[in-house]
Amino acid sequence: MMVTGYLRMWGLSGLLLASGLATAASCPQPGTDYERVYCEIVARGEGGSLPSFDDFRRNTPQVQALLLKRQASRLGIELPMPDHSEPVAAGASSPEPANRERPVAPQTVTQPVPAPVAVGLEGCALQGPVIRCPHRRYALANNLPNRALDEGVLADSNTLGLPVFSGDASNDTALRQYLASAYDHYILKMLDIGLGGATMSFSEFYHNYQRHRASGVDYAQRMEQTFQLLKHDKRTRAVPARLTDRLPGSLEHCSGIGAQVVVCDDVGTNWVFVDDGGR
Repeated sequence: MMVTGYLRMWGLSGLLLASGLATAASCPQPGTDYERVYCEIVARGEGGSLPSFDDFRRNTPQVQALLLKRQASRLGIELPMPDHSEPVAAGASSPEPANRERPVAPQTVTQPVPAPVAVGLEGCALQGPVIRCPHRRYALANNLPNRALDEGVLADSNTLGLPVFSGDASNDTALRQYLASAYDHYILKMLDIGLGGATMSFSEFYHNYQRHRASGVDYAQRMEQTFQLLKHDKRTRAVPARLTDRLPGSLEHCSGIGAQVVVCDDVGTNWVFVDDGGR
């Protein structure tokens, strides 16, 4: 059965759009189930809208499923459900989970250094899909059916609208501040279109920006293209409420977006919690 695989953007974990037509010649030996499906689609002449193989394999399994699902369904190819334990494809990166208040660790570091509970979450306790704080309660955000969304959010006119970084890229402090602000904006826009359960972590967002910049790609523009693709699929495809049953183990790698949203991640999964007005 074809599974609707939504990212985390990006995760659109950084969803990479086509940088050129995929061709059979560009498909080396596949190393995962999704790479094998990719190569089969290309071999059968349906890979025209897919990204290059190198770009494809940099995405998370959830995003790879999103990219493949339309062609796989057309060709009758079964897609497995994205699995958290699926090995990362060769060439992909596994960034350390990083709160936006502390430095983003190099991608070569795989074991995060324990960090205290983020400022603003003192006194809060994680209880399954709920974060309970002294004066607030945050509930895990799921992907929502279209009937639950505000009118017009899936229209073409609703853009992601990430700002473009205009400062000195060598100024790490300024760049991190920009990316933190851009990430907050991204999370809120994903909630708007009902994909709060399919977001990428700040670490992924940060490292994707660096990779795109190194390749001369406008990250804000690339993310805009991805956002439009997500809205199109959201209009036409049913989305599972959750991509995984896993929950964060602690508040160690959680941080707030204003007073209404808390984001947690553990490299493989990103969780967004929203103030539901409860206590």
